[in-house]
Amino acid sequence: MSYTRALRCRKCGQEYPIKPINLCDSCLSALEVSYDYEAMRKAVSREKIAGGPHSMWRYQDLLPVEGEVIDIGTGFTPLVKADNLGAELGLDQLYIKNDCVNPTYSFKDRPVSVATTKAREFGFRAIACASTGNLAASVAAHAAKAKMPAYVFVPHNVEPGKLIGAAIYNPVLITVNGSYDDVNRLCAEVAQKYNWGFVNINLRPYYAEGSKTLGYEVAEQLGWRAPDCVIHPAASGLSFTRIWKGLGELAMLGLVEQVNTHMFLTQAAGASPIVTAFQAGTQHVLPVKPDTIAKSIAIGNPADGYYALQVARQSGGGACAVSDEELIAGMKLLAQTEGIFAEAAGGAVIAALKNLAASGAIKRNELTVAFITGAGPRTQETVADMVKPFTVQPSLESFEEIVGVRV
Repeated sequence: MSYTRALRCRKCGQEYPIKPINLCDSCLSALEVSYDYEAMRKAVSREKIAGGPHSMWRYQDLLPVEGEVIDIGTGFTPLVKADNLGAELGLDQLYIKNDCVNPTYSFKDRPVSVATTKAREFGFRAIACASTGNLAASVAAHAAKAKMPAYVFVPHNVEPGKLIGAAIYNPVLITVNGSYDDVNRLCAEVAQKYNWGFVNINLRPYYAEGSKTLGYEVAEQLGWRAPDCVIHPAASGLSFTRIWKGLGELAMLGLVEQVNTHMFLTQAAGASPIVTAFQAGTQHVLPVKPDTIAKSIAIGNPADGYYALQVARQSGGGACAVSDEELIAGMKLLAQTEGIFAEAAGGAVIAALKNLAASGAIKRNELTVAFITGAGPRTQETVADMVKPFTVQPSLESFEEIVGVRV
């Protein structure tokens, strides 16, 4: 049973029926799913959730779906106590939410699982997306599971590993000569003509809800409490806002105490319109032309930038941009302290976390969760300089002469 009530405009509050639409007719603002929380409160409990599957679908009562779901085993990923990294950064209660280990190696499996389920409910002929790489793989994988055709559109300069990561599922793979923002504009036109479910266009309100499960899981894994601080990378800004929504819903349902979480977002300096707006104290997120190696967060015109900005401010959090050099160092630091190989967006999280801890914005004793949203092996070229092997002959003498004992 779904407790979905309507779609509601995030700006003017006008309500719409549960259909594949994503913008308000009156003010052209984004729509989001609203629920019957009174009915939900009577049905949901910690015990019921704990008895559910070890996946994001243990929270099915809190998601906008009916009937059978499209599930490839997403969610309930590790929440790691990062003592080694915490010692490096001066943080005593640091945790890593490692969403690298989802089936297609990124957090995108969460929203796509919900969106694919809704696509089938709405009777779409195919499922599609505009992507910087990770989303393409997730859509293609879920389409394969659902036995639906998939069309995935990506910028021409997407990393080769991400192209292969999508192509293995045999979607129709389209590279577009332009940036992600160009890809998104093309997909908006395609979505108007063809009976396809675009997860991040006409299915976006439902897609968005899948990211709430990040907030649910962290709270449950912490013993049903909200963290003091969260740091998460921002591309469109959507998942950042959904984590905040998810924590708020748990409090509304009486599953956690009052939420006082400080929400921090990070972007690469070469694609940081949300951070720029935060630091300028303005309400307006102005588009930029992305220029960063962190392709997965290289969005110059973030669709949910305004709302991400509001969450950062209202929660008493912040926004931090880091250079490409800093985020590469962050990738290496995370791997060498906690054994987690993250993509460049994860490096941005660690680099920003380092800066925020050093400035005192995040304090030593605050329970802090850093979200790592995508795995590194698809973007190995970013840290290829780490490959510096010793070459020896197959003899002990050669090994000791060239390498020696180093511990």
